[in-house]
Amino acid sequence: MVDADQTFVIVGGGLAGAKAAETLRAEGFTGRVILICDERDHPYERPPLSKGYLLGKEERDSVFVHEPAWYARNDIELHLGQTVDAVDRTAKTVRFGEDGTLVHYDKLLLATGAEPRRLDIPGTDLAGVHHLRRLAHAERLKGVLTALGRDNGHLVIAGAGWIGLEVAAAAREYGAEVTVVHRGQTPLHSVLGPELGQLFTDLHKEHGVRFHFGARLTEITGQDGMVLAARTDDGEEHPAHAVLAAIGAAPRTSLAEAAGLEIADRALGGGIVVDERLRTSDPAIYAAGDIVSFPHALFGTRLRVEHWANALNGGPAAARAMLGQEVTYDRLPYFFTDQYDLGMEYSGWAPPGSYDAVVIRGDAGKREFIAFWVKDRRVLAGMNVNVWDVTEPIQRLIRSKARVNTEALADPHIPLDSLVS
Repeated sequence: MVDADQTFVIVGGGLAGAKAAETLRAEGFTGRVILICDERDHPYERPPLSKGYLLGKEERDSVFVHEPAWYARNDIELHLGQTVDAVDRTAKTVRFGEDGTLVHYDKLLLATGAEPRRLDIPGTDLAGVHHLRRLAHAERLKGVLTALGRDNGHLVIAGAGWIGLEVAAAAREYGAEVTVVHRGQTPLHSVLGPELGQLFTDLHKEHGVRFHFGARLTEITGQDGMVLAARTDDGEEHPAHAVLAAIGAAPRTSLAEAAGLEIADRALGGGIVVDERLRTSDPAIYAAGDIVSFPHALFGTRLRVEHWANALNGGPAAARAMLGQEVTYDRLPYFFTDQYDLGMEYSGWAPPGSYDAVVIRGDAGKREFIAFWVKDRRVLAGMNVNVWDVTEPIQRLIRSKARVNTEALADPHIPLDSLVS
């Protein structure tokens, strides 16, 4: 165990940072723990922002990682609404806040997360243009969707990724008219490929969402500071009272870059380069969550994962590594979504071009099935749709690298565990 007089600083007040602080105390660290958050809200989880909280099915307090009193009770020095603007690796200090407070660290954890990519087009300064990343964004958007539903208003969403589709589902439940503009020909192409992307197209069309594929927004027009319409590069114009930019997120690595830490190539997803212990190119600095590019031995490549489970598990793993424990961070990517009456979990990694086939077990027409992405008869990823309690066997199958009989894989009467030799 490290000495009790040491100071561990965590920069970033999301799930990864908060769970790292929790783990340090749970593992018996008695030194100083400083958690610096650039938001004024206590650390919270982000999935409810586009799911239960946005829909009004979860209370605001349910999103927080810990109750506010937990931090003082566990002797966590929490600084809310404070931005770290410099890391001095030689002096081992971070500078934060308007007054330029300097604090020394023995170990530093960067968990600064990601930020939504911006639309670089005319009209983004209008009042009705939104992003969804922070609690304040969700609160504002919740009010917008309520008003759109009440007044039969139109929402245009740029992007058909997870955030775009989840907000589309929420907007339809509020009663708003929704148009999704997307460059590709199917939603979620980078994750699910064309085979399963169509499933989500059909789902949303059944609930009244209009799609405009193969196009991108080029201008948002308005009057008196308010949105009136959104134009695309193929000459179409969509009526709009609000626009949501949901075109992805970028890792917030500027602090790490300024400190001279190694950054992964953008073609590989960017992010701070770490080893299997989540340690950066500076042995006193660790990183966790959305900003991390970590080596995954199972897939033989570096991954940067922006999902909830990565923050949930990565923060504690980094904390244990900071304490000198043996850590190998090799969690399988995992995420979930809820849209209308469809619930889904996905495990693994199988970008388009990496697999030979998609094998379906169950009834895709009824949206009760498991899909497997397979390469050389080995399962790279699995997605269970309205089929539950199968995440563990799916992940065991992926980790086993076992060559499977694809007919058996497709047969729901054959237990998944029996396919792992």
